[in-house]
Amino acid sequence: MSKSIEELKSLTTQIRRDILRMVHAVNSGHPGGSLGCTEFFTALYGKVMNYKLPFTMEGKNEDHFYLSNGHISPVFYSTLARFDFFPVHELSTFRKLDSRLQGHPTTHEGLPGIRIASGSLGQGLSVALGAALGKKMDGDQSLVYSLHGDGELQEGQIWEALMFAAAKKVDNIISTIDYNGRQIDGDTDDVLSLGNLHAKLEAFGWIVLEEKNGNDLEAVIAILEKAKTETGKGKPVAIILHTEMGAGVDFMMGSHAWHGKAPNDEQLETAFKQLYLEAPADY
Repeated sequence: MSKSIEELKSLTTQIRRDILRMVHAVNSGHPGGSLGCTEFFTALYGKVMNYKLPFTMEGKNEDHFYLSNGHISPVFYSTLARFDFFPVHELSTFRKLDSRLQGHPTTHEGLPGIRIASGSLGQGLSVALGAALGKKMDGDQSLVYSLHGDGELQEGQIWEALMFAAAKKVDNIISTIDYNGRQIDGDTDDVLSLGNLHAKLEAFGWIVLEEKNGNDLEAVIAILEKAKTETGKGKPVAIILHTEMGAGVDFMMGSHAWHGKAPNDEQLETAFKQLYLEAPADY
């Protein structure tokens, strides 16, 4: 059943609670980028992407999603669980021995929704392009979506893939860049500036859309829907999505410090007070 915008907004709060609980339980993981991408994942799986359950790896005539910046697995796992790919209670096994929910997504455990192992940054766009070309060869009209970190764009393989996509007219892909301006070692401008990313992507032959309010659910849905209308025009489509690392938890916002650090007991309690739900569906 399709969820209303208000139901999806409530779900973003639940997903944020899941993220924090997961990394807190094992004192390990990446909450910052996960919190920042919550609206993107909720929009993608709740309104935009065409998929079927139960999940199949082939996914013929279904849209595919590939997470390139795999370290934000907490938001991916929570989204998949909350949209019924696997039981919500399995979130409690995050990063534990013999769990299907490893720190970076992997495929050999057979976790529904995971099509590639990811987290070795720079590789996801190449894989997504291969999937998109495969769909074209099969006469499959569905789309391929991918997500990338802005710091990840410092990897050379990304730019090879960007060139390839335009040269081969891969126009059934929508690649989103989580542009939060921060990475593990600091601000991206200080580590290795991306310069005018919009102009660079256009110069590489992509149709480029940009959304400044990447933590506004309705704005994210709108930009993704607009991107769909730009497919099939002979060019790949990119979205520069401006988000806030740690969005939703005030003491995590505005800094790269929470890229890969778990909250302690007191910090978790403080965060939960900010992410209050009338009746949270905690696992």
